[in-house]
Amino acid sequence: MRAMPPRGPIGWRAMDGTRRASGALLAGGMSVALALGSPGPLAAQAGEGEVGPALGTPAPGAIVEDLDENEVELLDVVGGRPALLEFWATWCEKCKALQPQLDDLQARYGDRLRIVAVAVAVSQSLRRVKRHVEEHDPGYPFVWDARGNAVRAYNALTTSVIVMLDADGEVAYTGVGTEQDLVGAVEALLATGAR
Repeated sequence: MRAMPPRGPIGWRAMDGTRRASGALLAGGMSVALALGSPGPLAAQAGEGEVGPALGTPAPGAIVEDLDENEVELLDVVGGRPALLEFWATWCEKCKALQPQLDDLQARYGDRLRIVAVAVAVSQSLRRVKRHVEEHDPGYPFVWDARGNAVRAYNALTTSVIVMLDADGEVAYTGVGTEQDLVGAVEALLATGAR
């Protein structure tokens, strides 16, 4: 069956003979506000659906802000090495559940892997993100996706979305939720890059 091209942030695709909304209308009532990058309340976090760019494709660029409100290119923050991007929020319980794995990865592989937390601009302020980083600095950078550029570029239509990039800047892993084995995925990523 041929897929129909997406139309805007809520494109329709033909799948199994049916039509359904793509990523922006994920299970759990995820608001279009997140896809558009505008602040608004969230009913629930999605746990299923298509997330992230296609595996093996070049990582998309996206203009975000550092925590001093300076525009930066997300890929410049990554710095041309293997990376793990987490689409994150202070209120995200799933992000909190993933934090021990991220802390472990930073401690074990921080010299070989760039972790970047992309703070989404939904139901949180830049001030709240800064306060969180000051209180719980994990040792890796946070960026502020004020306009939702990274959310759209990476099809990260909920929080707890993880996208890993290989040393060539291609998407090597995507996942969402608390059941991800990030340590195993990073170990496989770094082992592949060492060959």
